[in-house]
Amino acid sequence: MQITHVEVTPIRLELRRPFRTAYHTEITQVAVVFVRIETRDQKSAWGCAAFDSAITGETLESVVTACQSCADRSLDLNPLNIEYALSELAPLTSATPSALCAFDLAFHDLLGLAAGMPLYRLLGGYRHRLQTSVTVGISPVADSVADARERARQGFGILKIKGGIDPEEDVRRVHAIHEALPHHVLRLDADQGYTVEQALDVARALDEAIEMLEQPTSAGNLDALGQVTRHSPVPILADESVVGPASAFEIASRRAADGLSVKLATCGGIRCAHQVDTIARVARMATMISCVHEPALLAAAGLNFALSSPNVRYGDLDGHLDLVSDPTLAGFLLQDGWLIVTDVPGLGCTVEL
Repeated sequence: MQITHVEVTPIRLELRRPFRTAYHTEITQVAVVFVRIETRDQKSAWGCAAFDSAITGETLESVVTACQSCADRSLDLNPLNIEYALSELAPLTSATPSALCAFDLAFHDLLGLAAGMPLYRLLGGYRHRLQTSVTVGISPVADSVADARERARQGFGILKIKGGIDPEEDVRRVHAIHEALPHHVLRLDADQGYTVEQALDVARALDEAIEMLEQPTSAGNLDALGQVTRHSPVPILADESVVGPASAFEIASRRAADGLSVKLATCGGIRCAHQVDTIARVARMATMISCVHEPALLAAAGLNFALSSPNVRYGDLDGHLDLVSDPTLAGFLLQDGWLIVTDVPGLGCTVEL
């Protein structure tokens, strides 16, 4: 298959509501880069780069530059030879994993289009739907409860509560939400904000209220993460500590967490996510497929990957829900907190720019 043209289009998307985490004072908009690939046989595939500068250090300018370099190089590549093609693009994206992710998605989309099959079936076809959490950002207790009730009215049964600034306040917020919505599954994401002692105090205080505690300690301190994991009464998931297969392998070999969270945007796409999930599966650790603020095209890619593996036990694919004017026309459905694929070939999405 011959690529004849590649378009690289950066855009900014507003959020419907400001969003705050332990390491973001406030987010009101996100920058993303769409990539469209055309082939000689008139197929058109899409990829997308979304990034979190606080995690990867990427900027819009660096991602656009990397995508343009990949666009030039890809004209000499067969995109259906995905392993070789991505290995050729990897040196161009060593500092911009989201750019590699964009081309990874486009190549996988082309694979599905060429086969006439939805991508999740080509990757493994384990199931056709996944329940996702939806995020409740950091806010005062009453506001957090109101946000949680609103998400519950929208049909979501799993709530991921952001924390990490004030452990005692986090405990109060989670307890208040649990009291208001006793039948909902709650997760707490500390975004690296706790010490070991604080993490264990929070885990013990919320033992009966939360399903898991995500990334309680600093991403680079696996000793601290391992201490929490060994003594916590609730499962501990590594998130920001997972930046690719090498870090996943180190976490698994040290048993520093009970599970691994993988984001396509920050690790480089489906190919990398598969490697991380394989490490987790061999180590008998759970995998969570997660996201940054990202268009529905990226959510579709995460969903297709998640549906291919029985080891993906947790879904956290809500990064598209609060984006205004997302140009993606998603092929998947959202029903009562479940993401459900349709049998549209490839990623199942189109983009109107």
